[in-house]
Amino acid sequence: MISDEFDAALQATWPAADYAQTGGLRVGRGLGGGGRVSAARVTGPWAPADIAKAEAQHDAWDQPPLFAIEDGDPIAAALADRGYVRTRPTLILSTPVAPLAEPPIPPVMALECWPPLAILRELWTEQGIGPDRQAVMGRVAGPRVAILGRIDDRAAAAGFAAVHGNIATLHALAVLPGFRRRGLAGWMVRRAARFAAAQGAGTLALAVTEANREARALYDALGFHRIGSYAYWTR
Repeated sequence: MISDEFDAALQATWPAADYAQTGGLRVGRGLGGGGRVSAARVTGPWAPADIAKAEAQHDAWDQPPLFAIEDGDPIAAALADRGYVRTRPTLILSTPVAPLAEPPIPPVMALECWPPLAILRELWTEQGIGPDRQAVMGRVAGPRVAILGRIDDRAAAAGFAAVHGNIATLHALAVLPGFRRRGLAGWMVRRAARFAAAQGAGTLALAVTEANREARALYDALGFHRIGSYAYWTR
């Protein structure tokens, strides 16, 4: 089960445009920013009627009904009874910041900036992280940073990190296909760890789909471990 501290960090560093409480469920208004910000989530004791209320809120916001449910939560059975199916199983990983932040990063390999440079926005868009998802980054209230990855003297990757309390969270890490498996993503994760350390955070967390084996192998090698998991329920 994801702890309250990690859950709060994940939500604060990738926030919805608005929220509505429907009994024991909290619905996010995503404005096209993806499932993580538009899903309904369990926040307390719930009743079956709360699911219908969440569906009505999704409809009012003109977004398809979607629920992000931690593995093992009994609400999954209630959703299945209503015709929902489990999709996109996702892992939440974390690791201490200090070991990742120690090695010196090669010059101009992974650079910090805020607000994001135009080239960063172009890289994200090319990798499917379009303007609506980039708008999520602009809603973060705490410390945040965009990370530009460079290799072979060109911009090849983009990432975003933000801090909430003692936890920094890495989001939207994307490397152009022709530059993968060359260590660039690892250096960008280390840059995020250095940013986290500078902000006083002791832990770096992220979410990765179970199906993304390449990314999971990288995070395993960097010392990340699983602290929870969830899946999206849709119909």
